[in-house]
This record gives sequence, structure tokens and C-alpha cells, in this order.
Amino acid sequence: MNLMEYNYNRLIIKIGSNVFTQDNGLPNLERVKHLVEQIAAIKKQGKEVILVSSGAVASGRSLITVSEKSDAVATRQLLASIGQVKLINTYSQLFGQFDILCSQVLVTKEDFRDRVHYLNMKNCLEILLQHQVIPVVNENDVVSITELMFTDNDELAGLIASMLNADALIVLTNVDGIYDGDPKLQTSKVITEVNNATIDFSSYIQSSRSQFGRGGMITKSNMAQKVAQLGISVHIANGTKKNVLRDVLENKTIHTRFLPNKKASGKKKWIAHSENSATGIVQVNEGAKTALLSSKATSLLPVGIVKVLSDFKKGEIIKLVDENNKVIGLGIAEYGADKTKEKLGQKNQKPLVHYDYLYLQ
Repeated sequence: MNLMEYNYNRLIIKIGSNVFTQDNGLPNLERVKHLVEQIAAIKKQGKEVILVSSGAVASGRSLITVSEKSDAVATRQLLASIGQVKLINTYSQLFGQFDILCSQVLVTKEDFRDRVHYLNMKNCLEILLQHQVIPVVNENDVVSITELMFTDNDELAGLIASMLNADALIVLTNVDGIYDGDPKLQTSKVITEVNNATIDFSSYIQSSRSQFGRGGMITKSNMAQKVAQLGISVHIANGTKKNVLRDVLENKTIHTRFLPNKKASGKKKWIAHSENSATGIVQVNEGAKTALLSSKATSLLPVGIVKVLSDFKKGEIIKLVDENNKVIGLGIAEYGADKTKEKLGQKNQKPLVHYDYLYLQ
């Protein structure tokens, strides 16, 4: 397999639950085996691969039957806990056939919020890659429930890609990419290339979710745009197709590619990993939060700022929090706290944080 088209050295490959799982909710072992063969071939070319894989709950479902009356959260914890063992054993056995070691890395959303956890996880993944091990990363569904959950493993894969400064993220789902309409209609076509952050996908993406996954295509497209803004290529492709990884890397299959933003990537990556060194804090209103988190490229304007919670100087990294004091992003202040207080709520003012120096979580 010759990866001619895209010369990526560090790849994050995300296998969604709708790729891992059959229609009956049980693992599709033939498909997983075929994907492992492709990953092994990529690895043999000297590439670094981190696998973000769903499938713990499906794996658990193959081992135990749970009463329909059981609590949904408790059932998920039960299946995930049993299933993690089965899932990692499946990967260990399949990669072992190619003399490749894999390891298990279970994470929660809290690991990304706490700087010490974050650095521990980053160091762990780096040392695994140095020793030619393939990390198999999954959300720890046993302890992650409701508000602690990632939107789904797409969000997790995006965070890992950014943390490790990956060259590319390949998201495998059960359709050919992002369509410009309902994928079931013959008139709909796959958007093969997205090269800016101003497309609002919600206007033509179906909001219905995949049968087994938690995140729909809107989640995927918004995550992909954010990751591409950090200078990382993102490919969304059909993981149910034969040889999909080879064909994506050689650009031989129809799929959606988000082109990386080369210009602001270094700055944005640095900001993305600087939460601990942020000095100031500004609180934004609901309207500003919605605008910032939409897929449109938006700067933070004084009209959307409610108050300055912690002072800062021009050029320093500041945290942006919502009205519940939850961090929604980081950015470089274009001017200091005093000037910001003077302009609070005013229209037609210079942005406090320009989009090029804004990282949204």
C-alpha cells in the first residue's frame, strides 16, 4: 500500500459505533478485522497511528443479556465495563497477528479540563507512540455519565488530534461523507472539500443521529471545522467500504475532506493548550456564545461581553466563559481589561479576540 496522495506521519483514526456494530447491535468482527489489517499496513510504513474506537457497549452486548426494565444509565455502565475487556482483547488479538502491540487508554471529559491530567495523558500517548504501540482510546463510559460525557467519540478524537498535533484525523462513519442534502435522496451529493470555516452545515445536514452513536453529522462537521482550523486535515469517510483507509489516503474514494488552515495553525494550537496560563476571564452572553460556537467564523465583540471577571493586559491569553461560568474558549486579548470594561455591551467596536487568535472548546 503506497500512501501517495497525502503524506501524513501522525494519524488519528476514529471508528464509530455505526462502523463497529452490526444492525443487531453486536460487533461486526469481520469489518473490524479488515480495518485492523489496513491500520497495520499504514503502521508498517513508519506512520504513527492512534485509534479512537467506539464499541465497548456493543462488545458487552455480545456477552450478557440485560433486562429491558433495567435503568438505561446503569445498563450502559454494565455493558461498557464488561465490553471494554472484550474490545481491547479483540484489538490485541487482531493487531498481534501483525506483531503490533496495542494499549488501552480510557479517558473522561475531566481529563481535558484539568491541566495535570491533560499533560499526563499527552505524555502517556507520546511514550506509547515512541515505543511503536498503537493506543486504542475510548471514553470511559463506566464513569462518564450524562453531563460528563463527550458529545461522542468524534469530540474525543478531535481533542486527541489537537493534543498530539496530528497531521490528519480520519473519521469513519456509515455514509460516504457530508452530503448537501438528505443522503437517501439521489439528488444529494457528497461535499468533497471544505476549505473555510464559514459553512453552516445545519441548513442541509439531517439532525437525526446514527442508530448506535450519540453524535450526528452536525457534531462531526462542527468538530471537523474546529480541528481543521488548528492546521489538521480531517477526512470523513465510509468505514463500511472495503479498503477505505487506503483509498482515503490515496484520495481514491469519494469522501469529505476539511482542508487544514495553515496560516493560523501554530498560534491556535498554542492557544488550545494554554488554559493553565490564561490570566484574564471574560463572561459572554448567550447570543455571543451561540455565535462563537456556530460553524461561522466569528470574533468576540464587546457587544457580547457581560463582564470582566479577572483582569488582563493586551496580548495575554484569556478565558471566555458563559453565563454559568463554564469555559467555552481561549483567545489572545487585542486590548486590556480596562478598555474592555469601557466598551462592554457596545456595538461597532473592535473585537476583543480576533477569530484567528480564538480557540473554542
